[in-house]
Amino acid sequence: MTKLPLLKGQDLIAILEKHGFEAIRQSGTHVRMKHPDGRVTTVPVHKGQNIGRGLLRKILRDTELNVEDLL
Repeated sequence: MTKLPLLKGQDLIAILEKHGFEAIRQSGTHVRMKHPDGRVTTVPVHKGQNIGRGLLRKILRDTELNVEDLL
């Protein structure tokens, strides 16, 4: 299994947009992303902080993507 990369919120949003997701709303520092087929997830965008590996794993489950899609 490939190790999860350390990503910032903006980097993850860019990757999700490449896979067809779009930002539908933002509440403070959290961006809600939705895919046309109905998959949704929330990405925290905290300046200067990486997304924790546990949360990144949860986002991958929600979006039905895998680690190779992030790389």
